[in-house]
Amino acid sequence: MAAKSQSYLLVAAFDFGTTYSGYAFSFRDDPLKVQANQTWYSGGKLISLKTPTSVLINPDGGFDSFGFQAEDRYANKAEEDEHEGWRLFRRFKMVLHNNKELSRDTTVEDIEGKPHQALPIFSMAIKFLQKHLLQAVTNQTVGLLEREISYVITVPAIWDDNAKEFMRTAVEEAGLDETRVTLALEPEAASIWCETLDVDTRAALAGTGTQYIVIDLGGGTADISIHEKKRDGTLKEIHQPSGGPWGGIYVDANYLKFLEHIFGEKAISALKTEEMADYFDVIREFETKKRTYSKQTKGKFTFKISATTRRLSEKFTRQNLENRICSLGYGDSVIVKGGDKLRVEPDIVRTWFDGPINNLVGHLKNLFTEPKLRAVQTVVLVGGFGESTYVQERLRDEIPDKRLIVPAEAGLTVLKGAVRFGHNPTSRVMKYTYGAMVNMIYNEKIHREDKIYVDEDGDLLVPECFDVFVRVNEDVPIDHQSTHRYIPLAYTVCTPIYRTTAEYPVYVTEPGCELLGKLVIELPREIPLSELGNDTTFMFGGTELVVKKRVRKTGKEQILKLNCLK
Repeated sequence: MAAKSQSYLLVAAFDFGTTYSGYAFSFRDDPLKVQANQTWYSGGKLISLKTPTSVLINPDGGFDSFGFQAEDRYANKAEEDEHEGWRLFRRFKMVLHNNKELSRDTTVEDIEGKPHQALPIFSMAIKFLQKHLLQAVTNQTVGLLEREISYVITVPAIWDDNAKEFMRTAVEEAGLDETRVTLALEPEAASIWCETLDVDTRAALAGTGTQYIVIDLGGGTADISIHEKKRDGTLKEIHQPSGGPWGGIYVDANYLKFLEHIFGEKAISALKTEEMADYFDVIREFETKKRTYSKQTKGKFTFKISATTRRLSEKFTRQNLENRICSLGYGDSVIVKGGDKLRVEPDIVRTWFDGPINNLVGHLKNLFTEPKLRAVQTVVLVGGFGESTYVQERLRDEIPDKRLIVPAEAGLTVLKGAVRFGHNPTSRVMKYTYGAMVNMIYNEKIHREDKIYVDEDGDLLVPECFDVFVRVNEDVPIDHQSTHRYIPLAYTVCTPIYRTTAEYPVYVTEPGCELLGKLVIELPREIPLSELGNDTTFMFGGTELVVKKRVRKTGKEQILKLNCLK
């Protein structure tokens, strides 16, 4: 259920990313003054405006640390051979991407490949971010109570309902009050923040009827949504969110494959397990370095690799590293310099990027062929990987007829927009048709005769009908409610809830109809059924679905949150 942020003094947003996570907040009396945390440190040095999405748990299974601290503590323990029983989890958010089988038993693997129940790991991460946030707020103001904070959690628009429900469950497990928590779609949050930027950006997005694409290109996925500015200034989604696994971690994976080829798989594997601090340094350095790679890069690109990497390579391959590189046929394209640097020709570096970027470009070009998207003239690129110079160059080259906007600190755009969203929620287009399975009066223009049965009153009824509450592609404002009235047939009312991508389903048995859950309510048995008409209300417009039932005669009301987890 969406939080009513107007009644709270502060809105705080958590951006729970595949690679990095962070938070931001602003006070109700100055909502555009959004403050992001500035104190993520590693080794005494400021590394990033976000911290790695990494959780370290102790041998008893309890939370120890998060982010840079979690990685550094585990690396130190590993180097002292004191890490037995300690478990580090990195980049575990990807378990939620396109996973139709999510449940409380879903697992994620630690850095050594051992499985662990996913839900507690997500909950620990959220709880840590909340604790860090509360300390930051306490340092700024006196007397603000935790119950006066409204929380926003960002989620990819391409996530299915069960992934959103998983995240909601993790929030509850972390101890946050669910009535003060809203889920915000990441590209939508980015779009909202762009409206606060420089004059040119606002002008490009401000006109009534203006249509534009937002690409949230993070570590794991490219999350794409398409918006239109309405006359009242709010945003309308004009296309279902789309995207794919084309984020920065796939460039990282290609880089690691290259290192394995150069230094040997055993050497890189040993670097991960025996010299973990050096391994994390290599990964973090590349995370920063890859954003500066450009098509204009002429000379060799330099990466720090640590002297340990060379030592391990020569140990396992029994070859001098320079001789090994020569034997691999790279010639002067790859050279080692100073023992701890690798210099690589730009053409090789480009191959690490081209796979995920080609997929993104191909998807965008397909979108632009759709007739209803021909008016889209602007592309807004946000997210950590969106800060990559090469990504920006490729998009400008491949879609030259579109204007590309990349906000400053693109990696924080979603986070800041989520805070503003918390102060002023908007509307969106439905991804599915939602409804309930009911018995309907026979209509010869709609129903098949072989479905008919006759009830005790002699009425012709049709079972398993899809009673639609909201249709796919329908524009739905925040807090929109759709109410249907029913007369019960029994004192225990079971209402199966369905969804489908079809716009006009007739029966819940049609292909593509998916049962989400069954909502059950007990009616007072001392009152005749004919007097127990009840209203079923679907509450849409947020990122979640909540169903409410109200018995008209008694006024009894029950909120039923649809659990999409299996």
